[in-house]
Amino acid sequence: MQIIIIIFLVIYKFFNFCCMGNTSQNTQKDVIEDQQTTIGLESKVVLYNDDWHTFDEVIGQLVKAVNCSYEQARSYAFEVHVKGKSIVYTGALDNCLKVSSILEEIALNTQIIT
Repeated sequence: MQIIIIIFLVIYKFFNFCCMGNTSQNTQKDVIEDQQTTIGLESKVVLYNDDWHTFDEVIGQLVKAVNCSYEQARSYAFEVHVKGKSIVYTGALDNCLKVSSILEEIALNTQIIT
């Protein structure tokens, strides 16, 4: 959804610039508006339960990925074990991608929700 919005905005800005004769002042205003539309979007990393990893493996990887305390990581791991999933990180999409990739280094199942 976010990618579609960004593509639409780029096409819209290009059309206005080429066909409507925008000045550099209007272009600068448009760039500021683009930044405001993408800043507010928060994403979440969901970690799913599996039958292959031990608690210690999951806790260690959570500490590494989310940069949280051992106790917080243990709480996430327990929630994943009991409920089948847990939101382990909330933030900007690029940060969620980093967290998810670190968790997936040991083949943990994750999903990013925007």
